[in-house]
Amino acid sequence: MKPADNTIHMPLLGFGTLIPDKALTISATRDALEAGFRHFDAAERYRNESEVGEALQAGLAAGGIAREDIFVTTKLWNTNHRPERVELAFEASLKRLQLSYLDLYLIHTPYAFQPGDDQDPRDQNGHVIYDSDVTLLDTWRAMERLVDSGKCRAIGLSDITLKDLVPLYEAARIKPAVVQVESHPYLPETELLEFCQEKGIVFLAFAPLGHGIRPGLLEDPVILAIAARVKKTPAQVLLAWAIQRGTALLTTPKTAARARENFDISPLPDDAFDEINNIQTRQRLNDVVKTGVPGFIPQNKTKH
Repeated sequence: MKPADNTIHMPLLGFGTLIPDKALTISATRDALEAGFRHFDAAERYRNESEVGEALQAGLAAGGIAREDIFVTTKLWNTNHRPERVELAFEASLKRLQLSYLDLYLIHTPYAFQPGDDQDPRDQNGHVIYDSDVTLLDTWRAMERLVDSGKCRAIGLSDITLKDLVPLYEAARIKPAVVQVESHPYLPETELLEFCQEKGIVFLAFAPLGHGIRPGLLEDPVILAIAARVKKTPAQVLLAWAIQRGTALLTTPKTAARARENFDISPLPDDAFDEINNIQTRQRLNDVVKTGVPGFIPQNKTKH
C-alpha cells in the first residue's frame, strides 16, 4: 500500500473486544472467529490484548485461516499521545497481539492525557490530568510514520466529533482511513457519516445495539415491530440497518450462539429501513467524546 493511500478492505461486521473478563475474552474471540467474524477490534485501554492475541493465534491455527484473511485493529491510548511514545505503544500492542503488522491503528480519543504508565491520571480532586504540550496533529504525524514503516496498513481516529475531524483531515498527509464512533438509531451521526462518505473514510459504529442498556434500542417498539415482521431478532434488525446506511459496525457477542446470530443478517425492506430512520429518540450512551474518558452513562431513566 502506498503511504498516502487510505483505501482499506475492512470487513463491515467487526467483533469488539471490550470484555473485562480475560477468560471470556479468549472464548468469545475464538467463537467469533468460528462464527465467521474476520474483523477484530482491540485497544491498549481494554487491557486484554494478550488474550485477544492468544485467541486469534489459536483460532487461526485450528481453523486453517491465514493472517491475511483477518483484519485486526488496536488503539493508541490517551497517555501515549506524545510523538516519542507512539511507536513504543504501537510495538507493545503488536507484541501483546502476537502480530507482525496491524491492519489499522486508531487514536483512541482526541484527548491527550498526562504521559506515563497510569492510564487514568488524576489530580488530588479526582480530575483528569490532560497534556497541553501535544496537539492531535503532532500525534497524527507520528501515526503517519507507522504507515511509512510498513508495520501498519492504515490509521484512523476514534471518539472524535466532526468539528475536530475536519481540521485534522485537511492537515493530514495520510488521510484517516476509518473513524470509529458511537452510532445507532438514537444517535445516527448523519452529518459525520456524510462527511466520511464524501471523503472515502470508513464510518465504524460502536454500540450499534445500544450497549445492552435496558430499556433501550432492543426494546424500542419500532425495532420490535420490524423484527416480528421480517422474522429476525431485534439485534439482527439493528445490525442490518447500520450496514444498510453505509457504516461498518462492531458488536461483542459473548457466546457462540450470539456470535452466529449477529453474523446472520440480511437487508431490510425499504419501508422498515425508513421507519428506523424516522425514530425521533436522541440519546448518547457514552460521554467519551466530551472528556476522553470512556464509560457508558448510567441510565436512570430513558429519554423519549
